[in-house]
Amino acid sequence: MFEKTISLQLRLFVAVLLSIVLILGDRYTKGGENIRTSLNTLVSPLIYVANLPYEVFSFSAKSLHTREQLQTENEALKKKQILQSEQIQQYEFLAKENQKLRALMGSSSKHTNRKIIAQVLSVHSNPYSHQVVINRGTTDGLSESQAVIDDMGLVGQLTKVGSTTSRVLLITDTTHATPVRILRNDVRTVVEGIGKINVLKLSHVPHSLDVRIGDVLVTSGLGGTFPEGYPVAVITEITRDEGQPFAQVFAEPIAQLDRIRLLVVLWLNQQELMGDD
Repeated sequence: MFEKTISLQLRLFVAVLLSIVLILGDRYTKGGENIRTSLNTLVSPLIYVANLPYEVFSFSAKSLHTREQLQTENEALKKKQILQSEQIQQYEFLAKENQKLRALMGSSSKHTNRKIIAQVLSVHSNPYSHQVVINRGTTDGLSESQAVIDDMGLVGQLTKVGSTTSRVLLITDTTHATPVRILRNDVRTVVEGIGKINVLKLSHVPHSLDVRIGDVLVTSGLGGTFPEGYPVAVITEITRDEGQPFAQVFAEPIAQLDRIRLLVVLWLNQQELMGDD
């Protein structure tokens, strides 16, 4: 019933004997080096397996650090880009002005002295209200009616400014109206929101008004809210029905209102305010 097993003493003897043989063979025979090489070959995979957790942890730590660094750099580049976009918009406007020889002797260029980047915290959009909330407020020096742009064009204006957050009324809101002019011919008009995020309407357009599909509308500077020369919209549809008192003209906002995340809040400089008075 009981199997006979090798005694512990015999096992120990065999192990010691094999160890002595290996030691002597390694020292006095030419095959010692081959034995060591064979043993190293057998043990190497075990070393790699034992070192694998450290390598995986080290690689993960490096990847995480690199990813965080790339995210930080990406955020910094986005902020830099939106500030540069604001300047480009003004440069394009000034270039058009110079081409038309509208600059008056001794007059100063109209641009904002101060601006600040804001981040959108939440979006409130329905057919009756188009607004977003940003992470800036009175502690940052903001006040109601300041103009807000993105990297493409005009977004809207500030309303209900709190200490650390503010609401931005988008140009597509049904209560919002923006004084503009047609960049091609300087004809002034007003665009209004109709509750659609990608559509604006020109109000009270005479049938004889020189307006064409593709015309670019920019802020006219009238009204004292929006600085002059910022892109607002592009004319997309014109319907002239002589049975109606006015032509139906629609435009598409240039700003990416359905995907805004970073915005720039603008201040009017003192010369513009004095000019409006």
